[in-house]
Amino acid sequence: MRDDKDDFINLGEIIAVLLEYKWLILAVTFLAVFIGAVTAFVSTPIYRADALVQVEDKKSAKGGLAALRDVEAVLGDATSVAAELEILRSRMILGRVVDRLNLSIRANPDYFPVFGRALARRYNGDEPAAPFLGLGSYAWGGERIDVQSLEVPSYLQGLPLTLIAGDNNTFTLYDDQDMRLLEGSVGQAAASADGKATIFIAELVARPGTRFNLARVGQTQAIAALRDNLEVRERARQSNVIEAAYSGVDRAQVEAVLNEILNAYVRQNVEYRSAEAEATLGFLESQLPELKGQLDNAEAAYNEYRQNRGSVDLTIETQSVLGSIVKVDNDIVVLQQKRDELRQRFTAEHPQVKAIDSQLGRLNAVRGTLDKDVNRLPDTQQTALRLRRDVEVATALYTNLLNSAQQLRVARAGTVGDVRVIDAAATAPLPVAPRKALILLLSGVLGVLGALGLVWAIRSLRVVVEDPQTIERELSLPVYATVPASKEEAVLSRAIARGKADKSQLLALANPDDDAMESLRSLRTTLHFALLGAEKGSVLITGPAPGVGKSFISKNLGAVLAQAGKRVMLVDGDLRKGHINKAFGVQRGMGVSDYIMGVAGLEQIVKPTGIDNFALVTTGQIPPNPSELLMHPRFAELLAALEKQCDVLIIDAPPVLAVSDAAIIGRQVGATLLVARAGRHPVRELEQAIKRFDQAGVEVKGFVFNGFDLTRQRHRFGYEGYHYQYKYKA
Repeated sequence: MRDDKDDFINLGEIIAVLLEYKWLILAVTFLAVFIGAVTAFVSTPIYRADALVQVEDKKSAKGGLAALRDVEAVLGDATSVAAELEILRSRMILGRVVDRLNLSIRANPDYFPVFGRALARRYNGDEPAAPFLGLGSYAWGGERIDVQSLEVPSYLQGLPLTLIAGDNNTFTLYDDQDMRLLEGSVGQAAASADGKATIFIAELVARPGTRFNLARVGQTQAIAALRDNLEVRERARQSNVIEAAYSGVDRAQVEAVLNEILNAYVRQNVEYRSAEAEATLGFLESQLPELKGQLDNAEAAYNEYRQNRGSVDLTIETQSVLGSIVKVDNDIVVLQQKRDELRQRFTAEHPQVKAIDSQLGRLNAVRGTLDKDVNRLPDTQQTALRLRRDVEVATALYTNLLNSAQQLRVARAGTVGDVRVIDAAATAPLPVAPRKALILLLSGVLGVLGALGLVWAIRSLRVVVEDPQTIERELSLPVYATVPASKEEAVLSRAIARGKADKSQLLALANPDDDAMESLRSLRTTLHFALLGAEKGSVLITGPAPGVGKSFISKNLGAVLAQAGKRVMLVDGDLRKGHINKAFGVQRGMGVSDYIMGVAGLEQIVKPTGIDNFALVTTGQIPPNPSELLMHPRFAELLAALEKQCDVLIIDAPPVLAVSDAAIIGRQVGATLLVARAGRHPVRELEQAIKRFDQAGVEVKGFVFNGFDLTRQRHRFGYEGYHYQYKYKA
């Protein structure tokens, strides 16, 4: 039959485990929050400047592209904004910024590791801060350096250099191997002996001996660092508005860098437009002299012909033919220019190219008809018409070209580009990182999760017995009593260890209503029935390992038995480390070992405890051979003699897995009880303890389960969680 309880998530058990490890959870969480607080304190704040740039739409309906205007939104974003984004991040733009702002030179004070920069950042004095703990080589706040130029040999490029401030505005520069490169003064150019390294420092504010870290990096490396901190994106889809942002540790510098990037970008755009107009204007101006020459030649030829032939006036019919010819020739030139433009984008089979070819064919046909009309004119009129036509066509072409050149000159002078800065760079007053509140929150959450994971790992690796049901289920032996953990007993044990114990230090006397004492009274009843069939009235109490509380059980069980009217004797059978005598304030001497060796008699070793019907036999002098001494016949005689003088004889023995003493004593008693402590033993350890007794021919009657955590059990659900109490109050 399936046990549904195995599939049930026991929330009470979870709560109990959490309460058991509450201090561990709190400690791990506090440690995580502390680390988060330190991280937030020492982290360098990052500032962010942002700006907006508008890119004008450069699209125009030309040729076949006009037919696609209605579907452009479906085809995707205009390529112009994507191209401008790449231009903003290009080496052409960023290289100018690096050169203009000297970003290839890096100069910073040398701060103490971990927290030095944080302390310096919070210093507000006008002069450099005094060194902390005498560490004068580090910067502690208020230091400044302005390196205008720095040139180093190629083998030192990108390597860290060290500058040490001196007295009277002097300094010394060292290479990465701490070899001196040069010495100089602020405001004066300094050079190395070979002239390969030069530096000019405009400002240096620092205590003498303060170190600064310098480096001269290549332009490519400086551009890469600049690009890593630069963000550019289109503000909204098809808005043609670009948002640019730059991040860094220096609030003033990030704004200056971003403004310089925008200025370089706008200048580049204007220069590109001006260069485009300049190139077109250059071409036109190169064509003007040739056209002017053609016009002059045409006019000279026409004038010469008129002078040779006399004044030749064109008839009205001839002038009409001339006007038609000039118009057709101009139309042919315009269409030919359009065809050349389309052929740069389309093949000769494109419909638009074919349409222009068709128009050119019609115009050429008209031109042919006009040529036939000219051929019917007299020779004088034909020659005059041809020369006059050349003059008018050359005049029209020259005039149009001259007007275009003048327009380009005006456009070049007023070029403003097709991008403009809408919002200049501005830096937020607060840093964008680190977000201290978020760091603390995350560290707390991670601390809790880490603590829970640690608890889970401990519980997974901890295969120990937590409740008495496990012993009964796994070992098939009864648990005679479950003794709860007692805080007051812990206090009494510490008092005994310090030698401040007296008779009242026994828990059975100090607090008879303690839950542990109620459990021992239950054991008293159970033990009565366990000894009914035994040949001897003695009980051995031991444990598998030290520290399980067997002595606590022995002395307090004897006390409650005596309080019930039984004559009880407690024998401290631990001849190695026995200490029960301390709880009763008596001396160790004259005990078990003395009796066995024949030094003392029975009357001398039995000592009163101050409790009626309760006597104690101490260990006596600690012998060098406890096991051999316990195997002596006089030890069996001692137990037999003591049994005759009492109702219950309790022997407290050392741990059975540590030494063989308990197995030796177990052969001489009526019942053997093992004390197991909650959360201390694996089941295998208890099995080994039972096996050790079995090998010695001793039967273990059962267990006393000690140190049971009632606080934890109150949060359990089900039978395991119940612990009954019934007390009388006056």
